[in-house]
Amino acid sequence: MSRRQFSMQAYWDRKAAQLRPRLHFDEDVDYAAWRQQALQKLLELMGPFPEKVPLAAEIEYTVEEEHFFRQRVVFDSEEDMSVPCQVLIPKGMRADGTNPAILCSHGHGRFGKDPVAGLVSTPEHQADIDLMNYDYAAQMARAGFLTLTPDLRGFGERRDGDDPLGRDTCNVNFLKGGIMGLYPLTLNVWDMKCCVDYLCTRPEVDPERIGMMGLSQGGTMTAFTAAVEPRIKAADVIGYVNPFASFGVHRGNFCGSQILPGLYQWLDTSDIAGLIAPRPLLLEMGVADSCFYFQDLWQGYRETRRIYEAAGAEDRLWPDVHPGAHAFAGHRAFSFFKQYL
Repeated sequence: MSRRQFSMQAYWDRKAAQLRPRLHFDEDVDYAAWRQQALQKLLELMGPFPEKVPLAAEIEYTVEEEHFFRQRVVFDSEEDMSVPCQVLIPKGMRADGTNPAILCSHGHGRFGKDPVAGLVSTPEHQADIDLMNYDYAAQMARAGFLTLTPDLRGFGERRDGDDPLGRDTCNVNFLKGGIMGLYPLTLNVWDMKCCVDYLCTRPEVDPERIGMMGLSQGGTMTAFTAAVEPRIKAADVIGYVNPFASFGVHRGNFCGSQILPGLYQWLDTSDIAGLIAPRPLLLEMGVADSCFYFQDLWQGYRETRRIYEAAGAEDRLWPDVHPGAHAFAGHRAFSFFKQYL
């Protein structure tokens, strides 16, 4: 007679322990062949992107601040969706098409882009900045980079309000889209690609000098976007790359905006990060991170490093181990982007 048990958590943990993603990188495989196959599978799992439409971008206002000019920009990413953004232009930056830009993605916070762009309208915005060193788009603008910070779908200005049943709206949107074969992660990656399209139209920006960064869910977006968007020349993933079996299956520490059906059958997060190679990648890891545990982040880094070594690009993978919690370290990112953009 089988040993009986009734726990779904024990069931999922056992299934995850028995599963090795079919395209998880192995040193015995040829890197170029693996990358081609893994990227093809990731794009297959994501499903089709929306049809491209004219951006029809508008600069709705410009405000001068101490170190930069702040603009509110809105553009269309598909027929039924528009993207509101904050753009920060460092003072003294010339509109000569030679300057670097960084696409900054926010994390899983209801305020979306605003605190990341240093726009503080409530005490809660400032609390997020203080807790996570969260205004990295503003910090990068002060360091001389033009930054673009959009709202992800379901956050900030794109949030429809709280779910009446108290559910995570990311999960509700995942279920709504799932029955139509549309996934929030794919749609957000598409919006990030459109953000790159927009940056390429900016008179200040060199299209060959565009980077991306983000914390937590912003790290998810940075990893997935940079994996499939070669115009991202350097990426800073802050507190995300760690095994699905740990943060996802065992702890359930993710949402419907950060997954694709069947993804873990094929790839782990380190494989997604490895698809960025040979382009430069910075992985930030907080020793006191209670959202993504450091031992898991370190495992994700080690597995990503194996891929970068196979790609002959180990010198382009930068670790930033810092003593803080789930936050932007603010240590190596500045020199990283100054070197590679």
